[in-house]
Amino acid sequence: MNDLKLNIRRVSTQVEKTDCAEIMAGSEPWITLGMSGEHIINTINDPLNKVFAACVNDEIVGTMVISTKGAFSGYLKSIAVKPDWRGKMLGKQMMAFIEKEIFSTCANLFLCVSSFNEDAQRFYLKLGYEKIGVLKDYLVEGHDEILMRKTTAPILERSQ
Repeated sequence: MNDLKLNIRRVSTQVEKTDCAEIMAGSEPWITLGMSGEHIINTINDPLNKVFAACVNDEIVGTMVISTKGAFSGYLKSIAVKPDWRGKMLGKQMMAFIEKEIFSTCANLFLCVSSFNEDAQRFYLKLGYEKIGVLKDYLVEGHDEILMRKTTAPILERSQ
């Protein structure tokens, strides 16, 4: 199963947006954080975000939301894989896509991972991300967000 070929594309219809929101709502960290469906839909519908669907054949099996504008340009807001599709190396393929997408225009890729989500922390560390800070009680009280970064070069060196 490790040779599954993903087709990753921008989400374009409301049905696809709803499918992606359902994948996120059924995944960590959104479950533990108590994120409402409305909050997730608002994130997906935000015009400043790019939303991608990861598909096997015609089934959406994962989703990613990125932002390339703002203080942390090159920010992965979320990544999620359907429960039945986890453990099949899809997350690694999805991250490779996101890195290619973001590093084509940005020197850094930032993401936050919840302090309780230790599996995700290990995943990102294996991919070469560094922990660069902790946002105490950032989303909800009692759970911190760990800011992580992977870089290709300092911003000023890259723009030369």
